[in-house]
Amino acid sequence: MPLFPSSTAIASADYNLTARRLIILYRDGNKSYTYFNVPPSVYQGLLQATSKGRYVDLSIKPYYSVG
Repeated sequence: MPLFPSSTAIASADYNLTARRLIILYRDGNKSYTYFNVPPSVYQGLLQATSKGRYVDLSIKPYYSVG
């Protein structure tokens, strides 16, 4: 599970390739959200993003259902 110590919004993320499920742990209140049907390329984008929070806001939240 990659940790993001430099991110002020995202603490860590975990990705399951088989299920295409992305779990993001947020720093605010230690809340975690699961995003479904996330392609591997989107997860790779998160890992490479300079701003993890901005990437999630612009490239994940609007397009993938959360549970």
